[in-house]
Amino acid sequence: MRADQRRAAALVRRVVLYLALCVLAAPFVIPTVWMITSSFKPLNEIFQVPPSLFAAQPSWDAYAEAFSFQPFARQYFNSVYIAIVVTVVTMIVSSLAGYAFARIRFVGSNVLFLVVLVGLLVPSEVTIVPLFQMFKGWGMINTHWPLILVTALAGPCVLATFIMRQFFLTLPVELEEAARLDGLGRPAIWWRIALPLAGPALSAVAILTFLSSWNLYLEPTVYLTSPELFTLPQALTRFTDAYGGEMWNVQLAAATMTVVPVLVVFLIAQRQFVEGLAHSGLKG
Repeated sequence: MRADQRRAAALVRRVVLYLALCVLAAPFVIPTVWMITSSFKPLNEIFQVPPSLFAAQPSWDAYAEAFSFQPFARQYFNSVYIAIVVTVVTMIVSSLAGYAFARIRFVGSNVLFLVVLVGLLVPSEVTIVPLFQMFKGWGMINTHWPLILVTALAGPCVLATFIMRQFFLTLPVELEEAARLDGLGRPAIWWRIALPLAGPALSAVAILTFLSSWNLYLEPTVYLTSPELFTLPQALTRFTDAYGGEMWNVQLAAATMTVVPVLVVFLIAQRQFVEGLAHSGLKG
């Protein structure tokens, strides 16, 4: 009897938990589903009353128009290659810096690490003007260099360095001692011992950095003026008609093509992402 009561209570708790999760997920899932389904509707059907979730006659016209209205394929490529370059550079720099802060003892290391962490507290809006003047002096305005350098070496890299340092602190000292007995130096220990074990942390760093670069909006708006150099967040604001009105169906189609691939990658890699945050001490 008591066993039946415990099973019933566990079933009730599980049902309540699932209901709570459904309620919490609704504000994120419903707009995403509406965006995807509305991208297949004609413009006059998107805001009709009463509203409908699915299109009466689904059409791919908005997707085709997104590519013909502006160089959307080129802008898509810009976002992809910038995000990949920034992610690779951030993974290399943060793993080196994180290993140094975690494993190499030198005078002022804790103070220096604290100074690096302060970078997380500085909003990008504060530094955008001096950075613009600096890149203007270097002749890099209307190029992708500011987007790569600022993103790869600023806030996202600081957070990535913190994640990697926390992970490297958990590695047993005996691993390094054994590697030293085998004649390995610091660079070889980082490359052949520490880095192969840092897969979960590197996965978390890669996802966080890629999303940060992929969603970047303020910096491209400041540094870029040519449509051929635009990235996706900047390009999404340009789908307007001759009178400045929003082309909602085309915008929704472009937004769907922007969001869905990243969402799929995140769903596939979410396990490694959670494991990486758990090993770095950032979990809950």
